[in-house]
Amino acid sequence: MTTAIDAMQFRKALGAFTTGVTVVTTNGGDGKDYGLTANSFNSVSMDPPMVLWSLGKKSTSLPVFAAAEHFAVHILAADQESMSNRFAKSGTDKFAGCALARGHGGVPLLDGCSARFECRVVHRYEGGDHVIFVGEVLNFDSFNRPPLAFHGGNYGFVMKKSDDTADAGSSFGDGWLGFLLARAYYQLLMPVRKNLASQGLRDIDYNVLTVLSMGDGRTIAELDQLVSISGSRVTEEDIGMLVERGLVSLDRHGSKDAVVQFTGAGRRYAIELLAIAKAAQSDAEENLDYREAQVMTLLLKRVIRSTAAALPDHWQRDHFWRGQSLWRDAVTTHAT
Repeated sequence: MTTAIDAMQFRKALGAFTTGVTVVTTNGGDGKDYGLTANSFNSVSMDPPMVLWSLGKKSTSLPVFAAAEHFAVHILAADQESMSNRFAKSGTDKFAGCALARGHGGVPLLDGCSARFECRVVHRYEGGDHVIFVGEVLNFDSFNRPPLAFHGGNYGFVMKKSDDTADAGSSFGDGWLGFLLARAYYQLLMPVRKNLASQGLRDIDYNVLTVLSMGDGRTIAELDQLVSISGSRVTEEDIGMLVERGLVSLDRHGSKDAVVQFTGAGRRYAIELLAIAKAAQSDAEENLDYREAQVMTLLLKRVIRSTAAALPDHWQRDHFWRGQSLWRDAVTTHAT
């Protein structure tokens, strides 16, 4: 007697198994290239080398792959999430803009993946609502790039354990997250501070310029309130020094509360500082691969979100950022 299975719960349970993400391609009898995203890939045999993948019987691509004698499986790299999404859609030119090589049977081969396998179809099996394709591997390439992972309906990264994990929770002292974040921040800030010193500027000047770069046109009281998250306070004398240096201007607009705005020189210098900071980030990530850098950023954002509730309202994110942020300009300037 067959036990009734809840399809939704069954799918959810299967999602507990972490897989890679692949794009399977072939060249059809009409001479056109076809491809789709699949995570139903697995190895079958080492001798002879064989792999398998499966395709739903309702897929519009099934007739093409069922008639094809060759296919290629591309194990996507961690930075190829967009490619996975592209080949998961129907009705679009999935290969537009892709640099292609040709493999056995004329199958299209994609670049940038973690590994790829050129296969000859040796078996096709009925597997419930899917067709299982077994292929003999005729050629393969391994590019030593970290793979894209899929778990519980979401993309993820594969992180290898290393000797560093043994020190992660060593002691409350040097293992305390607050200490580590502060140490990383001040070390990343060193190139910026060096530039500030060369210009005769101070940390408080950098803090003011940074807040203005997140959105120009603030009163001195607003700047003081926002900068105080760093433990520093902004005075009229601080703003006066920046005015004298030609980096900001004061405009009262008929109001008693003067508005602090960038001058052209101040805007250019703020972008220069942000570019220096971006370069420091790139140097810090030099020994990290793509997945490690992405995971670090994601985890830090989670820490920020989880601790944001304890902040007073004026330190919430929306009070810092405005539409006319310079940060995009800084990244573009550094990149060019």
